[in-house]
Amino acid sequence: MKFNYSKLLGRFREFGLTQKDVAAHIGIRPTTLSLKLNNKALFTSSEIDSICKLLNIAKEDIGIYFFTV
Repeated sequence: MKFNYSKLLGRFREFGLTQKDVAAHIGIRPTTLSLKLNNKALFTSSEIDSICKLLNIAKEDIGIYFFTV
């Protein structure tokens, strides 16, 4: 199953953050974040939580940003 992360990437832009910035915030390499955004690896729950805190994503909106097929 492939997830569509376009809303998440839009949120990065809204906050003026690059993938490198987000990767550093959640403690992973930029290449690892790229793999996750390209459906080559899955986000962990702690990574999702960290990204949500960084981007002010409400818990009830997690599905929109991380689990849209």
